[in-house]
Amino acid sequence: MVSGGRLKVLLSLLGVALLASGLALGRGEPPAQPRPVSPRGALEADELNNINVFKRISPSVVHITTTTAQRDFFNRRIAEVPAGTGSGFLWDEAGHVVTNFHVIQGASSAKVLLADQSEYPAELVGLFADRDLAVLRIKAPPGKLQPIPLGSSRELQVGQKVYAIGNPFGLDFTLTTGIVSALNREIESVTRRTIRGAIQTDAAITPGNSGGPLLDSAGRLIGVNTSIYSPSGASAGIGFAIPVDEVNRIVPRLIRDGRFARPGLDIRAADPRLNRALQLPAGVALVAVAEGSAAARAGLRPFLQRRDGRIEAGDVITAVDNQPVSDWDALLNEFEKRQNGDTVRLTVWREGRTRQLSVVLRAD
Repeated sequence: MVSGGRLKVLLSLLGVALLASGLALGRGEPPAQPRPVSPRGALEADELNNINVFKRISPSVVHITTTTAQRDFFNRRIAEVPAGTGSGFLWDEAGHVVTNFHVIQGASSAKVLLADQSEYPAELVGLFADRDLAVLRIKAPPGKLQPIPLGSSRELQVGQKVYAIGNPFGLDFTLTTGIVSALNREIESVTRRTIRGAIQTDAAITPGNSGGPLLDSAGRLIGVNTSIYSPSGASAGIGFAIPVDEVNRIVPRLIRDGRFARPGLDIRAADPRLNRALQLPAGVALVAVAEGSAAARAGLRPFLQRRDGRIEAGDVITAVDNQPVSDWDALLNEFEKRQNGDTVRLTVWREGRTRQLSVVLRAD
């Protein structure tokens, strides 16, 4: 039953509607109707390519959610609580998923959501924090696993069009577009190691896009979106991606070994201040060479401080296979490009003289 007050309101509204209709008819105007839709015409070629790339590649992109285990203070029980979200992409038909290390850092478990909204628990296969890369694996039917096509970052040019597909702020499978703004940028990983050769783009990259693919206009993977430069944390038109050539070098080794075993030498580098204090050339000044190591057998010698305080001259590595190395980080970058057991030719400076030494690298 309608109350008296509510009935009065309804009758009043009905009266206003009848009055408005009567006024319109009194003026000879027809009742208001939806306007007809104007013909649109064909989509532009650029729009068609945007649509095509998204339709083809989005099945290769995944949404990652992570949880952490926390102990309840009162009940002393372990509970899984949400930790964060990110993006990733299918690497192969075996179910390997590539993402950023920082997306899964500190997580106790992770789940992967595919484009068809099916979800699978993920296991960690391997990680390399120095390059902010991690590989997960899901057990999904082969028909659901569409590996992303690979391109090459070596061929990129500033100004060419790029696409980013990811899950910004947890919103599933979003496409943004932009261009390659710059190449060979340097960004810092979570371990404070320098990631060289990064791609800069103005395609909108925001929290949740991390670990997702950066694509060229052919829909090929050219980078892994990893960070943005923004005081507010939102996209400011400056995003960075790890180049695909670097990814394609590291991911197979993570799948094979579960970690990236960096080949190297049993040496320890001096603080860069030693180079400045002794006016040494740019390079890696050695302060320790393991006895009996390949480095020692090759004749590498460290700087030593005698009891009287005087410095005994040692070696400065200035290049690896003729590629200059200005510091320890650059030396590690060169070693990472090689395999355990490879022989490298070092350019070594000592007391104003330069010589070449051949040394066999070993895995860390």
